[in-house]
Amino acid sequence: MAALEQGGRRSLRRLWRLALFLLLAQLCGLSGQGGLRGSPEGGRRGEDEDGRSVAGLNVSETTSIPSYVTRCPSNGLCTLLPPECMSCKTNYTCIYGRPAVFECEAKSQVHCVDEKNNRQKFFTINMTCQFCWQLPPTDYVCSNPINCKTVSCPRERYSANCTVQDHIHCLGNRTFPKMLYCNWTGGYKWSTALALRSSTPT
Repeated sequence: MAALEQGGRRSLRRLWRLALFLLLAQLCGLSGQGGLRGSPEGGRRGEDEDGRSVAGLNVSETTSIPSYVTRCPSNGLCTLLPPECMSCKTNYTCIYGRPAVFECEAKSQVHCVDEKNNRQKFFTINMTCQFCWQLPPTDYVCSNPINCKTVSCPRERYSANCTVQDHIHCLGNRTFPKMLYCNWTGGYKWSTALALRSSTPT
Protein backbone atom coordinates (compact mmCIF):
# COMPACT_ATOMS: atom_id res chain seq x y z
CA MET A 1 0.00 0.00 0.00
CA ALA A 2 2.82 2.36 0.89
CA ALA A 3 4.54 1.53 -2.41
CA LEU A 4 1.34 2.33 -4.31
CA GLU A 5 0.95 5.61 -2.47
CA GLN A 6 4.58 6.55 -3.20
CA GLY A 7 4.11 5.74 -6.92
CA GLY A 8 1.02 7.97 -7.01
CA ARG A 9 2.96 10.87 -5.55
CA ARG A 10 5.68 10.45 -8.18
CA SER A 11 3.09 10.50 -10.96
CA LEU A 12 1.51 13.59 -9.46
CA ARG A 13 4.89 15.33 -9.30
CA ARG A 14 5.56 14.45 -12.95
CA LEU A 15 2.19 15.87 -13.93
CA TRP A 16 2.93 19.08 -12.00
CA ARG A 17 6.34 19.39 -13.67
CA LEU A 18 4.80 18.81 -17.09
CA ALA A 19 2.06 21.37 -16.41
CA LEU A 20 4.62 23.88 -15.13
CA PHE A 21 6.82 23.27 -18.20
CA LEU A 22 3.88 23.80 -20.56
CA LEU A 23 2.84 26.94 -18.71
CA LEU A 24 6.36 28.41 -18.91
CA ALA A 25 6.65 27.43 -22.57
CA GLN A 26 3.41 29.24 -23.38
CA LEU A 27 4.42 32.34 -21.43
CA CYS A 28 7.75 32.47 -23.26
CA GLY A 29 5.98 31.98 -26.58
CA LEU A 30 3.58 34.89 -25.94
CA SER A 31 6.38 37.25 -24.97
CA GLY A 32 8.25 36.59 -28.20
CA GLN A 33 11.18 34.75 -26.56
CA GLY A 34 10.64 31.53 -28.52
CA GLY A 35 8.99 28.30 -27.34
CA LEU A 36 5.91 26.42 -28.40
CA ARG A 37 3.94 29.46 -29.56
CA GLY A 38 6.78 31.45 -31.06
CA SER A 39 6.49 32.64 -34.66
CA PRO A 40 8.09 30.52 -37.41
CA GLU A 41 10.47 33.38 -38.22
CA GLY A 42 12.13 33.28 -34.82
CA GLY A 43 9.50 35.11 -32.81
CA ARG A 44 9.86 38.62 -34.29
CA ARG A 45 7.55 40.69 -32.16
CA GLY A 46 5.41 43.55 -33.39
CA GLU A 47 6.34 43.29 -37.08
CA ASP A 48 4.09 43.09 -40.11
CA GLU A 49 4.71 40.96 -43.20
CA ASP A 50 7.10 43.55 -44.67
CA GLY A 51 9.28 43.51 -41.56
CA ARG A 52 8.26 47.00 -40.42
CA SER A 53 7.66 47.61 -36.73
CA VAL A 54 3.97 47.93 -35.93
CA ALA A 55 4.80 50.34 -33.13
CA GLY A 56 6.57 52.54 -35.70
CA LEU A 57 9.94 52.49 -33.96
CA ASN A 58 11.89 50.71 -36.70
CA VAL A 59 10.06 51.80 -39.85
CA SER A 60 12.65 52.27 -42.57
CA GLU A 61 10.33 54.37 -44.76
CA THR A 62 10.53 58.09 -44.15
CA THR A 63 7.23 59.88 -43.64
CA SER A 64 8.57 63.43 -43.85
CA ILE A 65 7.36 65.53 -46.79
CA PRO A 66 9.95 67.64 -48.66
CA SER A 67 9.31 71.39 -48.49
CA TYR A 68 8.95 71.77 -52.28
CA VAL A 69 5.92 69.42 -52.43
CA THR A 70 3.55 72.12 -51.13
CA ARG A 71 4.54 74.33 -54.09
CA CYS A 72 4.07 71.61 -56.72
CA PRO A 73 0.60 71.25 -58.29
CA SER A 74 -0.78 67.73 -57.90
CA ASN A 75 -1.87 65.75 -60.97
CA GLY A 76 -1.18 68.62 -63.37
CA LEU A 77 0.78 68.39 -66.61
CA CYS A 78 4.39 67.40 -65.99
CA THR A 79 5.62 69.88 -68.60
CA LEU A 80 3.99 72.75 -66.66
CA LEU A 81 5.59 71.92 -63.30
CA PRO A 82 7.68 74.68 -61.69
CA PRO A 83 11.44 74.08 -62.04
CA GLU A 84 11.85 73.20 -58.34
CA CYS A 85 9.47 70.25 -58.80
CA MET A 86 11.64 68.47 -61.39
CA SER A 87 15.22 67.41 -62.06
CA CYS A 88 16.55 67.76 -65.60
CA LYS A 89 19.63 66.31 -67.28
CA THR A 90 22.15 68.70 -68.79
CA ASN A 91 21.87 68.97 -72.57
CA TYR A 92 25.50 69.27 -73.66
CA THR A 93 24.54 69.76 -77.32
CA CYS A 94 22.35 72.84 -76.83
CA ILE A 95 23.41 76.06 -78.57
CA TYR A 96 23.29 79.27 -76.54
CA GLY A 97 20.19 81.38 -77.18
CA ARG A 98 18.37 78.67 -79.13
CA PRO A 99 15.48 76.40 -78.08
CA ALA A 100 16.54 72.96 -76.84
CA VAL A 101 14.92 69.78 -75.51
CA PHE A 102 15.76 68.63 -71.97
CA GLU A 103 14.99 65.24 -70.39
CA CYS A 104 13.41 65.68 -66.96
CA GLU A 105 12.05 63.66 -64.05
CA ALA A 106 9.42 64.64 -61.47
CA LYS A 107 10.96 64.84 -57.99
CA SER A 108 10.07 62.46 -55.17
CA GLN A 109 6.42 62.69 -54.01
CA VAL A 110 5.48 64.94 -56.98
CA HIS A 111 2.62 63.47 -59.03
CA CYS A 112 1.96 64.67 -62.59
CA VAL A 113 0.36 63.45 -65.83
CA ASP A 114 0.83 63.65 -69.60
CA GLU A 115 -1.59 65.09 -72.18
CA LYS A 116 -3.71 61.90 -72.01
CA ASN A 117 -4.01 62.19 -68.22
CA ASN A 118 -1.74 59.17 -67.63
CA ARG A 119 0.57 59.20 -64.60
CA GLN A 120 4.07 60.15 -65.71
CA LYS A 121 7.52 60.29 -64.08
CA PHE A 122 9.85 61.02 -67.00
CA PHE A 123 9.15 63.68 -69.65
CA THR A 124 10.81 66.32 -71.84
CA ILE A 125 10.56 70.12 -71.80
CA ASN A 126 11.53 72.79 -74.32
CA MET A 127 13.47 75.82 -73.12
CA THR A 128 16.00 78.34 -74.34
CA CYS A 129 19.61 77.31 -73.83
CA GLN A 130 20.89 80.04 -71.48
CA PHE A 131 21.98 80.53 -67.89
CA CYS A 132 19.67 82.16 -65.37
CA TRP A 133 21.85 85.27 -64.99
CA GLN A 134 21.61 85.80 -68.78
CA LEU A 135 17.82 86.13 -68.74
CA PRO A 136 16.13 89.47 -69.52
CA PRO A 137 15.29 91.57 -66.42
CA THR A 138 11.57 90.83 -66.85
CA ASP A 139 12.23 87.16 -65.96
CA TYR A 140 13.70 87.72 -62.49
CA VAL A 141 13.08 89.79 -59.35
CA CYS A 142 15.91 91.51 -57.45
CA SER A 143 16.27 92.80 -53.91
CA ASN A 144 15.96 96.56 -53.37
CA PRO A 145 18.86 98.65 -52.03
CA ILE A 146 18.85 99.81 -48.42
CA ASN A 147 21.18 102.82 -48.80
CA CYS A 148 21.46 104.04 -52.34
CA LYS A 149 22.02 107.62 -53.56
CA THR A 150 19.92 107.95 -56.67
CA VAL A 151 21.29 111.29 -57.79
CA SER A 152 25.04 110.96 -58.08
CA CYS A 153 27.56 111.19 -60.85
CA PRO A 154 28.81 108.74 -61.95
CA ARG A 155 25.58 106.90 -61.43
CA GLU A 156 25.77 104.66 -58.35
CA ARG A 157 25.29 100.88 -58.45
CA TYR A 158 24.40 98.41 -55.74
CA SER A 159 24.80 94.64 -55.31
CA ALA A 160 21.43 92.87 -55.52
CA ASN A 161 20.35 89.26 -55.08
CA CYS A 162 18.10 88.22 -57.95
CA THR A 163 15.74 85.23 -58.16
CA VAL A 164 14.22 83.82 -61.36
CA GLN A 165 10.41 83.76 -61.50
CA ASP A 166 8.79 80.39 -60.78
CA HIS A 167 7.54 79.64 -64.30
CA ILE A 168 10.85 80.37 -66.07
CA HIS A 169 13.30 77.55 -66.89
CA CYS A 170 17.03 78.25 -67.18
CA LEU A 171 20.45 76.70 -66.60
CA GLY A 172 22.50 77.06 -63.42
CA ASN A 173 21.59 78.72 -60.13
CA ARG A 174 18.15 80.33 -59.96
CA THR A 175 19.43 82.89 -57.44
CA PHE A 176 22.42 85.01 -58.41
CA PRO A 177 24.10 88.35 -57.55
CA LYS A 178 23.88 91.27 -59.96
CA MET A 179 25.17 94.85 -59.95
CA LEU A 180 22.24 97.19 -60.63
CA TYR A 181 21.84 100.95 -60.92
CA CYS A 182 20.05 102.75 -58.11
CA ASN A 183 16.34 103.21 -58.78
CA TRP A 184 14.76 106.48 -59.82
CA THR A 185 13.05 108.50 -57.09
CA GLY A 186 10.28 111.09 -57.13
CA GLY A 187 9.11 109.96 -60.57
CA TYR A 188 12.09 111.59 -62.31
CA LYS A 189 14.47 109.92 -64.70
CA TRP A 190 18.05 109.71 -63.40
CA SER A 191 19.30 112.32 -65.90
CA THR A 192 16.39 114.67 -65.06
CA ALA A 193 16.96 114.26 -61.33
CA LEU A 194 20.66 115.03 -61.79
CA ALA A 195 19.86 118.15 -63.87
CA LEU A 196 17.37 119.40 -61.26
CA ARG A 197 19.86 118.83 -58.49
CA SER A 198 22.56 120.71 -60.40
CA SER A 199 20.26 123.68 -61.03
CA THR A 200 19.10 123.93 -57.40
CA PRO A 201 20.84 126.84 -55.61
CA THR A 202 22.76 125.91 -52.49
